[in-house]
Amino acid sequence: MAGESRKPFLLRIDPKLWSEIEAWAQDEMRSVNGQIEFLLKQAVSKRKNQQSSASTTESND
Repeated sequence: MAGESRKPFLLRIDPKLWSEIEAWAQDEMRSVNGQIEFLLKQAVSKRKNQQSSASTTESND
């Protein structure tokens, strides 16, 4: 990740959700920012896989 630029942005989040993510991040030895980025990457990857599965299924019909 060296030399990789990051896009800063403001995130408004429910305090209870923040606490849950903060505890989860500590359990996995990550910062809250790192945990949120990890979760977003997982969600995007899952979505891409679901889309490619759906398009494969449609083309086989």
